[in-house]
Amino acid sequence: MSSQPDTQPVTVEARCVRLVAKARDVASIAPVVERHALARAANELLIEVKAAAVNPSDIKAATGLMAYAVFPRTSGRDYAGVVLDGPAAWIGREVFGSSGDLGIRRDGTHASHLAVEAEAVVAKPEALSWEEAAGIGVPFVTAAEGFRRAGMPKQGEVVLVFGVNGKVGQVAVQIASWHGARVIGVVRKREPYIGHANSSVEVIDASAVDVVTRVRELTNGKGADIVFNTVGDPYFQTAHKSLALRGRQILIAAINPVVQFHILEFYRGQHSYFGIDTLGLSSVATGAVLRELGPGFASGHLKPFPIKPDAVYPLQEAKAAFDAVAGSSRDRVILRP
Repeated sequence: MSSQPDTQPVTVEARCVRLVAKARDVASIAPVVERHALARAANELLIEVKAAAVNPSDIKAATGLMAYAVFPRTSGRDYAGVVLDGPAAWIGREVFGSSGDLGIRRDGTHASHLAVEAEAVVAKPEALSWEEAAGIGVPFVTAAEGFRRAGMPKQGEVVLVFGVNGKVGQVAVQIASWHGARVIGVVRKREPYIGHANSSVEVIDASAVDVVTRVRELTNGKGADIVFNTVGDPYFQTAHKSLALRGRQILIAAINPVVQFHILEFYRGQHSYFGIDTLGLSSVATGAVLRELGPGFASGHLKPFPIKPDAVYPLQEAKAAFDAVAGSSRDRVILRP
């Protein structure tokens, strides 16, 4: 679809959640709502935002953990809304999207309106609410990009997910089971898998059993074809020792940046490691990832996170929304303009 403008761009007065300066710590984050004139560029669409998610990366960027984050700026990476201005064929379309640069390197989605490249915008699945569509973003892109880089799971492969009840962990389960893989999840304390899946998920309680031993038992000694490690270094060695021959480990997070690396086991096992950082994806690249997930939502194999009413905040309560995410809430937190 053409992204060339049909008419002179419209200017709106947008209400925006602004981070005026880098916060010293999480408690010091002080978002304010300001009004700013906003219009699209020639290659962009102007979107009336109906809902926008708050991600942990929004909190990290507010406290300066990302050196390239600019101040002042409007926060937010994920959104869902209606196209207000652009080529005639776009007007009124219900869309959603996400980004690695929105809300970090440039003004983002925590606002009443958003200007973003037309190539970055994705049609909203019809069955999803605004809040559900806005909540897809970062977790689904992270999991999908991990599998895209490491190789999409195949029928009968074993996928081992560390942090299986986290948001990215749940999406990894959805995508893996959609493609016919057998999924084993790891939790740090006794609890069942809480997310959607297309087949049963075997759960290992890391506080009760040795994970490596149990993985080998469940796979007749083979191990996992793919390990999706959403936790990072605390499970690095366990994940490494759980890999099958030519197994792949996907890494998206770290607490301590340095780990011991057994290079002999690595090359004799013919293993591959894949580091995923969705902050390195542009809005356009992120849109391409989301489009690949469209058939999964259409068929029901992929489902959005359930959104609880008390996890939805107006823009003027952005501070409370940020605090909820910083407090490791398991809810998908949403801002509604």
